[in-house]
Amino acid sequence: MGKKRDGRGLSKTQQAAKFLGVSVLAGAVLAGLALPAAGALGLTAKGTVEGFDEIPSDLKAPPLSERTIVQDANGTEIAKIYSRDRTVVDLKNMSPYIQKAIVAIEDARFYEHGAVDMKGILRAVNKNAQSGGVSEGASTLTQQYVKNVFIEEAGNDADKVAQATQQTIGRKIKELKYAIQVEKELGKRKILQNYLNITFFGQQAYGVEAASQRYFSKSAKDLSLGESALLAGLVQSPTRYDPLNNRDEATRRRNTVLQRMADLKDITQAEADAAAKQPIKLAVSRPKNGCITATDGAGFFCDYVRNVFLNDKTFGKTAKARAKRWNQGGLTIRTTMDPQTQKAVQASIGGHVHADDQVASAATIVEPGTGKILGMGQSRPYGFGKNETVMNLSVNHDMGGGAGYQPGSTFKPLVAAAALDQGMSPYQEYSSPYRMQYPSPVQTCNGEWQGHDSTQNENKSEVGPYAMKEATAKSVNTYFVQLISDMGICPAVKMIDKLGIERADGKPMQEVPSMTLGVQEMSPLTMAAAYAAFANNGTYCTPIAIASITDAAGKPMAVPRSDCQQAMSENTAKTINALLKGVVEDGTGKEAGLGGRDSAGKTGTSDSRYAAWFVGYTPNMAGAVWVGDPMHKRKMFNITIGGTFHEKVYGADTPGPIWRDAMNGALAGRPAPGLPTVQIDDPGDQPADDGKGKGKPGKGKPAKPGNHGNKPGGGWHLPGDILDRLKQHH
Repeated sequence: MGKKRDGRGLSKTQQAAKFLGVSVLAGAVLAGLALPAAGALGLTAKGTVEGFDEIPSDLKAPPLSERTIVQDANGTEIAKIYSRDRTVVDLKNMSPYIQKAIVAIEDARFYEHGAVDMKGILRAVNKNAQSGGVSEGASTLTQQYVKNVFIEEAGNDADKVAQATQQTIGRKIKELKYAIQVEKELGKRKILQNYLNITFFGQQAYGVEAASQRYFSKSAKDLSLGESALLAGLVQSPTRYDPLNNRDEATRRRNTVLQRMADLKDITQAEADAAAKQPIKLAVSRPKNGCITATDGAGFFCDYVRNVFLNDKTFGKTAKARAKRWNQGGLTIRTTMDPQTQKAVQASIGGHVHADDQVASAATIVEPGTGKILGMGQSRPYGFGKNETVMNLSVNHDMGGGAGYQPGSTFKPLVAAAALDQGMSPYQEYSSPYRMQYPSPVQTCNGEWQGHDSTQNENKSEVGPYAMKEATAKSVNTYFVQLISDMGICPAVKMIDKLGIERADGKPMQEVPSMTLGVQEMSPLTMAAAYAAFANNGTYCTPIAIASITDAAGKPMAVPRSDCQQAMSENTAKTINALLKGVVEDGTGKEAGLGGRDSAGKTGTSDSRYAAWFVGYTPNMAGAVWVGDPMHKRKMFNITIGGTFHEKVYGADTPGPIWRDAMNGALAGRPAPGLPTVQIDDPGDQPADDGKGKGKPGKGKPAKPGNHGNKPGGGWHLPGDILDRLKQHH
């Protein structure tokens, strides 16, 4: 339809004559509107032709909206998503019966007339005039197609749809002129093909292929005579003749179509009679639209993919443009979701937390080095029913999530990484009393923090001095408060920025010493992606959910790529690995250990136990598990979760086992490489101080390189002048 009309043009008289003849122009318009007579509105041929001549001559048909298929990483379908369920097919892939049936019942003279059917108009004008009301219209198949183009262009905008369907003289004149253009530029077969692909057949099915699948679970090319007649009959009134809800009406309408086909000699009378005697036999495929139809708990991942598309400028410069392209559909989206990982995540969550528990759980696993999101699940199913939700508890608010949850002590390794990258030794020792006030003032990026807040450790027996390894394994709060106060807040802020850490609610991070205790709300995806950098030699990769997209024509589209940047030195990453291996081997995270497979991680609980976490990793996967009340109301004391009673919920006893089981399932049958680490001696293994600072914790004893089944890490020595400047709090 892109072909231009020649520049010579026609006179108004010639154009009106082509239109249908000036003498009946008013009747043509009104017959198309199914109104009684031209005189009732005082419509003149002259005025109508002048308005007709001013209408632009190019009809720009929008691409037809189609279903989008979301797939996992292996190409298996996760879900179908559409604003209009449609699959565009060529005429050759439509049964000859449906082609004949739609012409017979909607426009029997389709192949004989032009854009407008003169005989049909005169007949309609006469009948309507005689009846004094609406008894017959005269729109041709071409005119109906043009009207459907207007409706398609309106999309889901209710006001535009109303404008496209309003019964006015102006709209009808516009429709008629475009019908002339379409007839000239497309030809009959293409018009019929387009009409059968665009029109609505009821039950959310647009186009004959979707309708054939909906009612008969078969392709349009395989439709029988009776099935074709049924579908053709639906077009006039999809609700009235719906065979699912009104079989008698549908049968009568089908038989009307069959008889009309026989009258036109498209089929024999015997064929029509035989088909009419057969009861309607349906093989209904219920509409499966949207992420709610995804299996293995993948609805939330599917919804995250949708939010990526709607928010990423790769898919359009404006939010409106991205939404329009998404609604147009016709996409095949190959995601990064690994089916083995997804099943393992959902099975583990379901085995530890029930959908009707007072609290919920969410978990996300990403791949170090690529940023690929491999699995994402939660305990409350995707949906709108009881104990269901469409809030994705794994992601930030702007991507369909909530306000986030305090990660507690899982935040400490991020601050430790900043300190180590600044040159601090893992042997740095602090007094770490059971209870203490935050040191004040503390340097921030743009000034100083001052305050009188205080904190304490989990148990009164946790009293230092501690060095970093033991403090991390025991999750000693006061150690990390002294560490960030000593280092200053700005290095921590810069480190977490390089690790993609941002508040789930979108607010800026508060530069306060308590950030080291994880008091600002995060999402599981954010934490999993940050920890993946430790497994990836200190390189952080932004998380991605989409591997590739092709459009309806099979043409590849650009997709967002993971941005990988070095967030810390490799030696810092190896040191964190050593610290967090100690957590799962001998510390608070022992219940999350993976047995013979190298792993590292950290437990965490928030203030008042509104949330509990475990975040951990192996060289090939990093995952974060959260358990808590999404509404931040239920404290996890004296609570039953997954059938198990807890006097207090810890990161180790609920999130830890969820992480362990999910990772074991996800990694089953996959390589088990070791984590690169450095050796950090326990305090009792260190040589006594010789009076010259040698061997004394906090005075520069280097971590020893260790390979633990990997290539040895390089040696690491800290300049003594830097260490001498480090404060000691005893």
